[in-house]
Amino acid sequence: MVIRIQKEDVDIGALIEAAKKQGAGGVVVFDGIVRDDDITEMELEAYEDVAVAELEKIAAEATRLHNLLHIDIIHRIGRLRVGENIVVIVVSASHRHAAYDGSRFIIDELKKSVPIWKKELTKDGGRWVPGDHGHGAGQPVRQ
Repeated sequence: MVIRIQKEDVDIGALIEAAKKQGAGGVVVFDGIVRDDDITEMELEAYEDVAVAELEKIAAEATRLHNLLHIDIIHRIGRLRVGENIVVIVVSASHRHAAYDGSRFIIDELKKSVPIWKKELTKDGGRWVPGDHGHGAGQPVRQ
């Protein structure tokens, strides 16, 4: 299991190979990328110690609820360009339904409770924005 906040890009292929545990019948990958919403770049910040601890709690709960065999959650911070990876979640389970459900649970919970903030940068400046479903809930939205 890899749970990390980092600036570097992610080797998704290596994560997939590591998720192919004995008994795995499916591996699901979620790769959240910077989309082109009339922005030039995105800047991401995290309260790293708290974010990692929260991601570890989410991974433990996902394992318990969905019988996951393997979980990797890597969220990037720093300045990212359109098309770059923001968050990568790789899970494996004995059956595809558990792998899909576990992956969805992780991204939904991450958006609710992990203290990560994003600033969308445009040619005219930028603005800090709250994420989907309260990304970083309980934390102030940066202005």
